[in-house]
Amino acid sequence: MLRSFIALYCRKHHLDHGVREHVQEQGKTYCQECYALLHYGLQRNANCPLDPKPACRKCEIHCYKAQMREKIRQVMKFSGKYYAKRGRIDWLWHYFF
Repeated sequence: MLRSFIALYCRKHHLDHGVREHVQEQGKTYCQECYALLHYGLQRNANCPLDPKPACRKCEIHCYKAQMREKIRQVMKFSGKYYAKRGRIDWLWHYFF
């Protein structure tokens, strides 16, 4: 889910606006900034001490740095609205439950 949300955000905010340097991974394209955010998020999720891992917005332990947490909030807010407007109810189900 994180990969899809960041790839969508990057495409709409960076790649469509002329960012030339990009990275492809697992069929998705990212600019350098979004690629770094993706790997930061994946690393934090993999090292989460809670089992089972809750959604980050419901977690009492914030393992993201404040700056990265704000970036991921922007990504999730934009991508969540984008998918909801296009009928991706399965993403909303995951978000709320």
